[in-house]
Amino acid sequence: METYADLVFLGGQVVTVDAEFSVASALAVTGGIITAVGGQDDVAPLVGPGTRVVDLRGATLLPGINDSHLHGCAFGMATPPLSLDLGHPAVSSLADVAEAVREAVGRVPDGQWITGHGWDTGYLDECVSDPSRLPSRRDLDAVSPDHPVVLYSFSGHATWVNSKALELIGIDRHTVAPPGGAIVADEAGEPTGLLHEGAQALVQNALPPLGRQERTDAIRSTLATLARLGVTSYTEPGLGPGGDGIMRGALGAETLDTYRRLLADGELTARLGVLLLPTGMASTAEEFARTLTALGESGDTDPRRLAIHGVKIFADGIVPNKTSWMHEPYVGGGCGSLCVGGETDAERITEIDAIIRHAHVAGHQVGVHVTGDRACDTVADAFAAAMAEHPRSDARHYVIHGDFLTAHSMKVLAAHGFGVNMNPTIKWTVADMEEEFVGAGRAAYAWPYRDAIDAGVRVASGSDAPVTYPDWRQGVATMMLRESKAAGRVSGPEQRIGLAEAIRTYTIDAAWQDFADDWKGSLEPGKVADLCVLAGDLLTADPHDIPEMPVVLTVVDGQVVHNTLRD
Repeated sequence: METYADLVFLGGQVVTVDAEFSVASALAVTGGIITAVGGQDDVAPLVGPGTRVVDLRGATLLPGINDSHLHGCAFGMATPPLSLDLGHPAVSSLADVAEAVREAVGRVPDGQWITGHGWDTGYLDECVSDPSRLPSRRDLDAVSPDHPVVLYSFSGHATWVNSKALELIGIDRHTVAPPGGAIVADEAGEPTGLLHEGAQALVQNALPPLGRQERTDAIRSTLATLARLGVTSYTEPGLGPGGDGIMRGALGAETLDTYRRLLADGELTARLGVLLLPTGMASTAEEFARTLTALGESGDTDPRRLAIHGVKIFADGIVPNKTSWMHEPYVGGGCGSLCVGGETDAERITEIDAIIRHAHVAGHQVGVHVTGDRACDTVADAFAAAMAEHPRSDARHYVIHGDFLTAHSMKVLAAHGFGVNMNPTIKWTVADMEEEFVGAGRAAYAWPYRDAIDAGVRVASGSDAPVTYPDWRQGVATMMLRESKAAGRVSGPEQRIGLAEAIRTYTIDAAWQDFADDWKGSLEPGKVADLCVLAGDLLTADPHDIPEMPVVLTVVDGQVVHNTLRD
């Protein structure tokens, strides 16, 4: 009996992302599976009376985009209408932030917390003209004396609050910051309203936790955005007890339960991979091992729709907070440090080694947040040591961010089949600002795509949303151009990569990170029909134009989840 296709595409650029990066002109889908790729003659026999035939009219058909590092619940919580948009270009100054808060005060009941997300001193006029000028509670007190205000930075590593919030949280000049955190104080010793790293937990512990409906609404909002962007898979990099103190528990264990409910109800319109987050920053190996054991089994969901791949570990912080652990000092001094437990560098190295070894021996994939070059070397060596002591086939451990991945780190990662998850849209955002922290040379090198690929490291790309908007088109353009968002200056031209390489980081190599490159990530017969259609010819487009090319169709498992394309 003849089996006809459900869906056939003709007349476009079918970018297969197979081993040869071959380009076809037609593709057929049957029962959620790609059944033919080639020319019109290859798919014509599969067209039957019930087949939907789509004329691409020269558009580009790609594998569905896999954003391999995206905090889905947090992104939904950090974007309107659930939070004030304080990113560039929505605001350009501290005065703009204050005005946004003033308007919010007029809309919400007395005493209700006002939240916002996305502020970045690199785009606030007062801070740009005077780098010593930092956001302060005094910027917010005049417009919101009675409503507590909590504003998250774009990076997620700093929080800005007003005096009312400090009062409710119980922070004053005598408060001691948690390990791995900092309560910024003025010359008189009074808290300014800025909290860094682990000190942000003081805010989170005072906020009402997310309710079930809020979590659900946040994830639904994210899924709708991702469908419009052609994103069909993403990794939630850290859900568990270690996330209970981050963004009202948006990274907590209850978020995983919310995802399971959405899947059961048929609402999970993207494939999801998860890293568990047993502990946060300043963890000890003993605490990590105890908490990981208590997490138990992963559940019985369809692993192609929701899969738990492993665990996330924090090794250090971020460059703008000078908490990345660097070989050479920052401009102005200091090298940062590892953020795990321990009083000395040697003690902290012992702890991170033990944490990684425990997760590895337990059979988990390990993703480690690590940004500084010295921290990258430490983590890569810890991966290798764990593998040597307890050999495992195909562990697929990876470095998360890897801003200053060194030649040594790359050699170790490549030799053992490990990967790196880089963030081109963060590069685009912070390229200019980082110079004041690490100097022009190191800032240009940050996110060394060319060197990592040439070294044989598997490289996947992710947005780290809500740190940046999850737009892979901007990511592709940035990998090709290395131009900055603020000034358009080229930052590290020697680290540019080509279009095919950039697309692989969002498709087949991201699927590799998910242990799924045998069934998704490229357009080949037998693989799932996760598809993204981009208006125009991506292969000949000027890289500067790629971010503006519309996504006109998104398909997940053969089902259309976004469509502005007229058949």
